[in-house]
Order: sequence, then C-alpha cells, then structure tokens
Amino acid sequence: MKGKPTGETRQSGQGLSPATMIWLTAGSWGITIMIVAYLAFLMLSRGAMKEVLAQPVPETQATVEAGEPENSIPSTGLPDFVPVSDTFESVSRTTNPHTILLNRSRTGIVEYTVQKGDSVFSIATKYKLKPETVLWANYDILDDNPNMLSVGQTLKIPPTDGVYYQWQDGDTLETVASRYFVDTSDILSWPQNNLDMTNPVIETGTYVMIPGGWRENRQWVIPTVWKPNAGASKTIDGPGGCELSGGGLGGSGSFIWPTINNYLSGNDYWSGHLGIDIAAPETAPVYAADSGVVVYAGWIGGGYGNMIMIDHGNGYHTLYAHLYSINVGCGQSVYQGAVIGLAGSTGNSTGPHLHFEVRLNGGFVNPWYVLP
Repeated sequence: MKGKPTGETRQSGQGLSPATMIWLTAGSWGITIMIVAYLAFLMLSRGAMKEVLAQPVPETQATVEAGEPENSIPSTGLPDFVPVSDTFESVSRTTNPHTILLNRSRTGIVEYTVQKGDSVFSIATKYKLKPETVLWANYDILDDNPNMLSVGQTLKIPPTDGVYYQWQDGDTLETVASRYFVDTSDILSWPQNNLDMTNPVIETGTYVMIPGGWRENRQWVIPTVWKPNAGASKTIDGPGGCELSGGGLGGSGSFIWPTINNYLSGNDYWSGHLGIDIAAPETAPVYAADSGVVVYAGWIGGGYGNMIMIDHGNGYHTLYAHLYSINVGCGQSVYQGAVIGLAGSTGNSTGPHLHFEVRLNGGFVNPWYVLP
C-alpha cells in the first residue's frame, strides 16, 4: 500500500502556492537591483573623490607642510569677520600717559635751566651723577663754587661721571689722561668723542668727555676768625667783621640743630660744598648751634649773602649763610639756642634755606658728625 510522501522527502518548491512563488521571485529581483545600485554608487563616489584631490589647492587654503601625507585634506582659511551688533555695549579704555620707557644710557650732553629751589647736589641727583661732575662741567659759569648757582642759568649735564673738558693748545691724550687719572683708552673709546682710534686728532677748543676723570676742586672758603690767644691772625674781609679784644662765652663742644628742621633741602656735604643746606622757610628762626662769640655778622661775597660766624672758643667755628636778616652784632656773646637771625635766600641762592658749616682748628668738619 502506497502512502503519501512526508515533508522531509518533498522537493524544493513543492507544496507552495502559486501566489507565494510570485512574491518570492519579485523580492529576489528587488534585492538584486538594490545591491547593483549600491555598488554603482560606490564606484561613482570614488571617481569623484579622485577628481577633487587632483585639483590644485586654492590660495585661501593653507599649503600642506613638508612631511605630511600627499592625500591629506588641505585646511581652509578662517571665516570672514562679522562685527558685533551695535546694540551691544562696550567698555572704552583711555590712553595711559604714564608709559614706562626702557632705561637707555645717555651718551650726549644735555642742557638744564636752573629752577627755583635747585642746588648742584639736587641737579646731580636728578641725573644720577656725582655733584662734582656737574660742577666741573660748568666751570665757566660756577668757577668751582656751588654757591654761585642761580635761577635761570643754563648748565651742561654730562652723560656719565667724569670731567667734561675743553681741549687746550698743547694738550695730548697722554697728558690729559694723566692729569685726570684715567687711561687714554677711556677717552678714545667714548662714543660721542668721535675719535679715530688709529689717528686721533683733537682740535683746540673741542669738548671731550673723560669718563671716570677726577680733579681737585678750587675751594671757595671764608677765612676763619679766631679770638685773641686762640691761634687766629687774620680777620674776614668784609663789612661784618670786627676786631675782638678777647673774653666772651665759650662753647660746650656739643651742638644742636640751628633750625627747627633737621633735614636738607639742597646740597649735602661733599668735596665741592663743605657744608649742608638745611630746609628752612623764609624768616624761620636760626639758632646758635653752641654758645660763643660772634666774629662776623653782615653781608659777604662768594655767594653767601647775609652771614654770621660764631667762634666757640674751643677750636670750633660755625657759619650760617643766606640769612634774610641778622639779629646779632660782631663781638656779641650768644648762648646756645639763641635766635641769631632769620633764614632767607640772600646771595647766590635758588630758594630759602640755611647754609651751615662747621670748622675745627681751621679745617672743615662734616656737620653730620657733630649734629645730634
């Protein structure tokens, strides 16, 4: 007896309805068409990319740097700047006039007009120089006397410490260098001297800078008057001096400040200024720094103006200059702290102050050594 065939022995497609077979056939063709279309798309895309890479890089694009792969994609330029809308608020910034400039060294001479309140010391400090440098460079005006400084003068300010020298007939590099204690190379190598290193010729009257040069100052001093039997033999020339017969108060050797202030407003003590300029407004009281006898009271030359000198009887003298007025007379004894005059700006002075000197046995003493 023959039985019906099982599903395991059926051939492919047997047992399917005609409608099912039609749908399977259509689906297979659809999938095949999609695969072919996708492959065609890939081939076309690859060809387009080759054309893009083969074209030259535009000028707006960055050039590929050496060492990069040839197929690197070139970089593009920055986008165009689009300004911010005017509707936005902004913060304005003004120019700062106090700009810090580089500190460059100066090689040339500059001119400076003396102002009220100036001193050789303060001018030198302003230009970071020694006061001797300023004094020596202006010998034709000040004659080595800092007390001859006055408002309106035009001073030459050298670029460095040393001597600004006018070449004289008969000078040689060797003699000038020896005179001012430098080497000839110091003069030759200074740029602004403009000298030929192989054949240096300096015409008479030419100014040259001698950097590091030094010389002694011509001292403008008021001779000291001593009381009888104290070692003095000559009086001060001037209307304020007098002959003394001896006697009178003597000092203790201990000094006080001769003004209310104990700070400076001008020259300090240095080789060209053998005293200190103490700050004092006009008509401020001036006190005797120690007890003694007045040996000069009046006007005197040399730029001091109204001046008082006191002999303290122990080898010390003190001097008070540029006074507005004088309250004592020559030969008068005064006690320490007594008001002997009023501060001023007489003589050659650029502003009120007290010029104060201390002498010991005829020599100058730095007042800072004896003032408290």
